[in-house]
Amino acid sequence: MKLIEKGVLIVLSGPSGVGKGTVRASIFESDNNLEYSISMTTRAPRASEVDGVDYFFTTKEEFTQKISDGGFLEWAEFVGNYYGTPIDYVKSCLDAGKDVMLEIEVEGALQVKKVMPEACFIFIAPPSMAELKARILGRGTEDMAKVEARMKKAENEIGLAHEYDYIVINDTIENAKNRIMSIIDAQHSRSDRVLEHYNRKIVDA
Repeated sequence: MKLIEKGVLIVLSGPSGVGKGTVRASIFESDNNLEYSISMTTRAPRASEVDGVDYFFTTKEEFTQKISDGGFLEWAEFVGNYYGTPIDYVKSCLDAGKDVMLEIEVEGALQVKKVMPEACFIFIAPPSMAELKARILGRGTEDMAKVEARMKKAENEIGLAHEYDYIVINDTIENAKNRIMSIIDAQHSRSDRVLEHYNRKIVDA
């Protein structure tokens, strides 16, 4: 029986406005072995959303029970609803040999680190704070008070970048994508991962 190399969990985060979603989308266009982590939520599905594709929809009772059972890599409450990343779904994808990418807030990433420290943690940073502010202003969706609040939060989050394995500067989408894909490739050649795979082959020979 051919042994499947376990996938890598890639945790991608950074301040709002840095371009996490755009970089992630570009990576997924280039890498067919990536699985985007599906979150679980207690909010009602929108008309176009499909259970198990967009989210795993559940009740608050089931969600809180899963919290008690330690069933989430990370979770948070937002505007009266719960959102979280179920461990069993992520592990099943990894065991099937798929790399899983989780795009979350910094606070959530630090939760994941406590549960799965072996994951690959990548912080996406702006070229400068001035550039980050320009990107947020360029959206044209928020007043100056909200922009300044986002900038303050971004400063705090950048102050936690040392908690990550890698820091990728998003100067251009293409550069950031290529750097992250190189990191993912390198993770598959880590000595601990390769030796674990070889040892499993020897045991099962």
